[in-house]
Amino acid sequence: MSVFAHLVEQLADLLDPLFHASAAAAAIVLFTALVRLLVHPLSRAAARGGRARAALQPRIAELRRRHAKNPEKLQQAVLELHAEEKVSPLSGCLPSLLQLPAFFLLYHLFSNRTIGGAPNDLLTHRLFAAPLGGRWADALADGGMFGAAGFVYLGLFAVVAAVATFNYRRTKQTSAVAAGAGDGGGTGEQLPGLGAVGRVMPFMSFLTLFTVAVMPLAAALYVVTSAAWSAVERVALYR
Repeated sequence: MSVFAHLVEQLADLLDPLFHASAAAAAIVLFTALVRLLVHPLSRAAARGGRARAALQPRIAELRRRHAKNPEKLQQAVLELHAEEKVSPLSGCLPSLLQLPAFFLLYHLFSNRTIGGAPNDLLTHRLFAAPLGGRWADALADGGMFGAAGFVYLGLFAVVAAVATFNYRRTKQTSAVAAGAGDGGGTGEQLPGLGAVGRVMPFMSFLTLFTVAVMPLAAALYVVTSAAWSAVERVALYR
């Protein structure tokens, strides 16, 4: 933890001439970008996997027609098809999973008042008027929704809402294209449970609003930056 805190402090010192009191917040944004750059090769691989899965849709549709009366055999046949073509239906989850350690380190760093027995000086840093170790509830108690700190959160909520709306529309469009390519009507499932996941996925981005509201501001900054990065990355990789 202390090594990670030292890294954030070093980045903040580096950015201080440009961002002054908000240098630590800028350091978190930069740290998030560095993490996303590290996992970008995996995101590219996930994009290739997505295209490969899309290419399998006509064959999966044929399997549905062939095993329409035997769901268990259909599921087994689809699994065998993915294995034969070396396509993982869950490959897109890997980039998100590898980011979790960085997120949890940041969350714990800005949730602890001490680091190695010494006061955590990072908690004194701010994003404009909002402390990086504070939460939206703290901002509401200190000035209300339209107070100085409250406006910082309103800005983050606006960014998250814009990114979530963009992701929602894009996911719905992609799902509609995939369903049309698969069987003409989107009926049936490729794997057990994936149909339900597909219906929920378009709304997942809006959960970031809840994250920003309950997490320390530093962790919320990580989530917002990563969500914005993902939206841009998906446009670049899936165009």
